[in-house]
Amino acid sequence: MRAIRQHEFGPAENLLVEEVPDPEPGTGQVLVEVAAAGVHLLDTTLRKGERGGPFPPPDLPMTPGREVAGVVRRLGPDVDGAWLGKRVVAHLGAAHGGYAELAAVPATSLHALPDHVSAEAAVAMIGTGRTAFGVLRIAQLTPEDVVLVPAAAGGLGALFVQEAKAVGARVVAAASTAKLDLLHDLGADVVVDYTRDGWADEVRAEVGEVSVVLDGVGGAVGRQALELLGVAGRIVMFGWSAGEPTRIETMDLYRNGLTATVALGPRLLKTMSLRELETLALDALATGRLTPRVTAFPLADAAKAHIALETRATTGKVVLTP
Repeated sequence: MRAIRQHEFGPAENLLVEEVPDPEPGTGQVLVEVAAAGVHLLDTTLRKGERGGPFPPPDLPMTPGREVAGVVRRLGPDVDGAWLGKRVVAHLGAAHGGYAELAAVPATSLHALPDHVSAEAAVAMIGTGRTAFGVLRIAQLTPEDVVLVPAAAGGLGALFVQEAKAVGARVVAAASTAKLDLLHDLGADVVVDYTRDGWADEVRAEVGEVSVVLDGVGGAVGRQALELLGVAGRIVMFGWSAGEPTRIETMDLYRNGLTATVALGPRLLKTMSLRELETLALDALATGRLTPRVTAFPLADAAKAHIALETRATTGKVVLTP
């Protein structure tokens, strides 16, 4: 089979297409013919040899990728025969091997896919979707909220905009100029270019104060978003794509009675397991409540996919298709 292999840590160009032996499904595993593999910003961090949250740098050589969708072609020992031939999606957790034509996947990680759900959309929801639902459960959006979503054209951001609108909140969506049309299509009430000086003043002129910030950007953008919160506002943080977390001081919280919450790690899992969050996300996809945006690259262009993701040249979830 063809797979993306990495022999050294470093730039995206280290991701090479190679012919490798087909994986053998072990006990409790199935062999999935991959129709779509998810690309995550975490993958780019691990590629460089850096620690990505709870994940240490992987042993090399390796095939990246932790989200796959496709068809079950073989069964390992101790696997229910009903899985054979099924369309499925799975998150591999701390394992790797998704950027390939075939992947060995624990049967306990599988979710069956209905015929009308595409592999690309399923891959977007199995990882990014479950995170989105975890963050949203913590945020507890209401119809009275004015919600600011920085990086709203990204995989998570696009889902946040849709769900905030679905609950009846007013949505302020922020992204770069090239992505603003997408935000209008998603139904955002106010759209701003957060790469422009004075974007926060534009938000104040349009809505006054916001009540919720869903912050996965951090840095200067996260700080400006924090300062837009009104009395009893809340900021829910789940990452820092800008390179550093949003700076928050105690007096920021006292000044307007703000609440700051980190919706990652133990906090994310406080009330619901990852498996349950995956099920919620996939159900929302199957019923049409949420539609993930996807940017697809051929498997052989994994390096280009990483570069595009790192330079914010993509919209929605990035996937590879063999």
